[in-house]
Amino acid sequence: MIRSDHILAFTAKQLLLVVSLTIITVSTNAQLADTGLLYKSALFTPVNSFTIGVEGPAVDKDGNVYAVNFDHDGSIGKMTPDGSATVFIELPKGSTGNGIRFDSHGNMLIADYTGHNIIKVNMATKQQTILAHRATMSQPNDIAVDKKGRIYASDPNWKAGTGKIWRIDPDGRIKLLDSMATVNGIDVSPDGHTLYVNEKRKIWAYDLSSKGEISNKHLVTEFTDFGMDGLRCDVKGNIYQARFGKGTIAKISPDGKIIQEITLIGKRPTNIAFGGPDGKTMYVTLQDRGNLETFRVDEPGREWEMSKKQK
Repeated sequence: MIRSDHILAFTAKQLLLVVSLTIITVSTNAQLADTGLLYKSALFTPVNSFTIGVEGPAVDKDGNVYAVNFDHDGSIGKMTPDGSATVFIELPKGSTGNGIRFDSHGNMLIADYTGHNIIKVNMATKQQTILAHRATMSQPNDIAVDKKGRIYASDPNWKAGTGKIWRIDPDGRIKLLDSMATVNGIDVSPDGHTLYVNEKRKIWAYDLSSKGEISNKHLVTEFTDFGMDGLRCDVKGNIYQARFGKGTIAKISPDGKIIQEITLIGKRPTNIAFGGPDGKTMYVTLQDRGNLETFRVDEPGREWEMSKKQK
């Protein structure tokens, strides 16, 4: 007969081994994705390390990755390049983050969809201030920042099937740019002359003036199946589009050609961001797995290039 205390000791050792192997596997996968073959997705953080509200990945100039709702809703998680995660800040009561970006001064900008705010965070002190608030916004959902520090925000109303695009100037002034059906992902082209927005299964492009005005809305591409969520541009102008439900990231040329689709482990990617030492590491948030994945790409991201010029 095996003694019960031996069984407990053996079980504890087994559990410790499993936990250790899980941590090693995630760390190793993150390193492999950072140095290995292009477009091969791997785990960056463990499954269920975030809630199903995981969204808004963004990378600071030091290579740390941030995403909303780490461990619990209302938090912002911080991950070192090896995938180790901690709570960075807690948002005010009633606020829940979605999209995250950084401005030219290195401040974090958060789309607070339940509080209808754009929150600015001083990264050194972690002090949070409300840069902009509009009670008539449905959210905002995702955001993009141009070279002049202007923020463009998508604002879907899922229940009504409608959406808006807003511009928030550096001083917090808000202007409505357009109304349409439910909008989601949004980004600016690397030359600053185009604003991309997705609407249901379509990706639209607007001419973007030096004053932040939009015009000449035209279709880039349209998918026939599955949904879309966040999108980002690389320095060559290619669009990386999260395909929610299909479990892929589509790489699309500025003229709408589908260059390729990167297969993920999870099926519900919500958003993406460029990072890594050279800006060629992609981080993806996954709703169905409550975690982040990562893979390498051939060109750095537009926002990563902008971060190198932060003041």
